[in-house]
Amino acid sequence: MSAVVNGAVNPAMNKSVLVVDDEAAMRLALQANFQKQGWEVETAGGAAEALRKFQQKRFPLVVTDVRMPDGDGFNVMRSVRMSAPDTAVIILTAFGSVPDAVQAMRGGACDYLSKPISFEQLQGAVTRVMGERDAGARNAVNSPQRLRARQEAPSQGIVGASLVLMRTLERARHAARTNADVLIEAESGTGKELLARYIHEASERRERPFVAVNCAALPEHLLESELFGHAKGAFTGANAAKAGKFEMAEGGTLLLDEIGEMPLGLQPKLLRALQEREFERLGETRTVRVNIRVIATTNLLLLRMVEEGSFRADLYYRLNVVPLSLPPLRHRRDDIPMLAGFFAAKFAGQAGRGTPELHPEFLAGLQKLEWPGNVRELGNFMRRILTLSEEAVIGPEFLGPEFMTPAPQASPAPGVAVRPGTAMREMERRLLESTLEVTNGNRTRAAEMLGISLRTIRNKIREYGLPPRRYEAK
Repeated sequence: MSAVVNGAVNPAMNKSVLVVDDEAAMRLALQANFQKQGWEVETAGGAAEALRKFQQKRFPLVVTDVRMPDGDGFNVMRSVRMSAPDTAVIILTAFGSVPDAVQAMRGGACDYLSKPISFEQLQGAVTRVMGERDAGARNAVNSPQRLRARQEAPSQGIVGASLVLMRTLERARHAARTNADVLIEAESGTGKELLARYIHEASERRERPFVAVNCAALPEHLLESELFGHAKGAFTGANAAKAGKFEMAEGGTLLLDEIGEMPLGLQPKLLRALQEREFERLGETRTVRVNIRVIATTNLLLLRMVEEGSFRADLYYRLNVVPLSLPPLRHRRDDIPMLAGFFAAKFAGQAGRGTPELHPEFLAGLQKLEWPGNVRELGNFMRRILTLSEEAVIGPEFLGPEFMTPAPQASPAPGVAVRPGTAMREMERRLLESTLEVTNGNRTRAAEMLGISLRTIRNKIREYGLPPRRYEAK
């Protein structure tokens, strides 16, 4: 273990630092030396804890180790610099090499030091990078670059720092700088609404409303009223005039969640509202004009729906101005330890207990799983562990069947007869129906057993024409 030798740090600046290192002795040494010089110090023992603390409080300086059990300092650096471009990051490592140094500096590190280091050596780096940071702030308080940096620091964080996720967020930030409508197509549980909020927070509309409507939650006549509003007496029960979501989002962003569930009969009116940014409330002839950005999300393949005739081609192309997607969790396995740590801290905090340590073998086991329900499934899994166990260390034994959600099977549940040649769609319908029977209609439990979201269960019940009242939400 490398030691840090006492020294002096005395730059005139906002002296708040986040120190990240999995070795407790190194954390304590850095903390003690920074505190002697009047710094406010927070420490983190891993990547997940560091990003959680950074989401809660923005630090002007982050000093981080590279190799940690639940991630590395490069991921911490990328995530910090993506969300707060003004934060200075210094990388410390006992495994220094030229390629690592190049990767650090290209990724946004302000300096890169190899252990063992003296605190005087670290002091020089801190003084330089923070001096450059403060000089830049004084010289460019209202510059276009500074304003853009502020716009690129949305408060809606998405946990993770994998390269595939960073590329997605980079495209999202480019989209946020425009007023173009966005279509997000991705699997259930990947965080589509989080990405929509990320775009809103990174845009000039961030001070205005973010309004979401679930297109799958309401029948057609109620959905039309929900979107466009209605006049008093427009239909039975309309006892007063009501503004719709389009009006409520004025100046801001309207999220059309599950756009693939939009009834075909309502799609022409939606198309006109998107093209002209105007519409009429139900029961009125007065035209209402709005200034909004529209973000639509779906876990369905809209182009296939267009080919099948269940979704209008002109509406699809009007929505698909800026297409975005989110990678499924199996394509960003490097983020799994960080996400697991984030959820462990979140649910432990909700339970009023300390955050358990996540054993490296447990984290490695998580990375080997497929996670068909993506981040939502991982979150539910971590919540289940934190609910059913009060262990201080979460080890590989928690990967056992009593904690894991059974994965959907290609074969039907017991008692469901399927002949060779049965269509996959029919197999899916029978599997869904039999699972609901096993759970006595409990859709939440059925979703957990099948590894899919409650929303998908609800959509599938509708898609296959299963009796909705029989399977009430529970």
